Amino acid sequence: MKNMTNTIIMTACVVAAYAVFYLVLGADGNFTDPKTQLVDHHIPQNAMGMIYTGGPLVGLLIACILVALTFSVERFLSIGKASGKGDMHAFGQEVVANLAKGNYAGAIATCDVQRGSLANVLRAAVERFRTVESEPSLNSEQKIQETQRVIDENMNLETPLLEKNLGILSTVASVSTMIGLLGTTFGMITAFQALGSAGTVSAQQLSIGISEALYNTAGGLIAAILSIIAFNLFTTKVDNFTYQMDEAILDVMETLSIRTGNKA
Repeated sequence: MKNMTNTIIMTACVVAAYAVFYLVLGADGNFTDPKTQLVDHHIPQNAMGMIYTGGPLVGLLIACILVALTFSVERFLSIGKASGKGDMHAFGQEVVANLAKGNYAGAIATCDVQRGSLANVLRAAVERFRTVESEPSLNSEQKIQETQRVIDENMNLETPLLEKNLGILSTVASVSTMIGLLGTTFGMITAFQALGSAGTVSAQQLSIGISEALYNTAGGLIAAILSIIAFNLFTTKVDNFTYQMDEAILDVMETLSIRTGNKA
């Protein structure tokens, strides 16, 4: 389901990018000879027309930029939702304080208010500990192990959600650079063909070739820069988030260990 959703999003970005390329950048008003349909024969009269002369690969680079922006917004919203409604450190301290007093209902209520990934993990841990605490067949160590098992299971469910789609941003950063380089190569081929043709050198053909090379280079760099910045930013956010989760879980487990020791 996740892969299908991502495929639909990227397909929509490609369709939107080529709609912009042909309908906006390639609009007749951007050229002095709009009746001519061949890109090589267009004479652009503004910046959008010049970008259009970069060729169809420009549309693909626009798609890369749209994909980078779309998944950057998606990651921003998803990580924000996973963080919950309040400060994670204060939330962890409040849960620990409730557990230290044996107020399991209060700890669960705090998780329900906070929500987010950490709240899901701690809520599952508290509920499981409350269940096994009164089990006479389990010793203190087994109770802690069972609680830790539940925490590990829930962490394995929550962590992939934090890292989801970061690979797409990394891929766009690499692929957009290659696409830009390919477009640059095509543009230089066009320029050298204009220089090497027999007779008078066509200044228009030479200009189109150089424009194609430069605009593809610029598009590839813009897409790569956006993707790299987003990837590094969200990777750092996920690392910090995971560290805060580990810290809160450690405090909770220490508190529960003390309670089992007191019970023993």
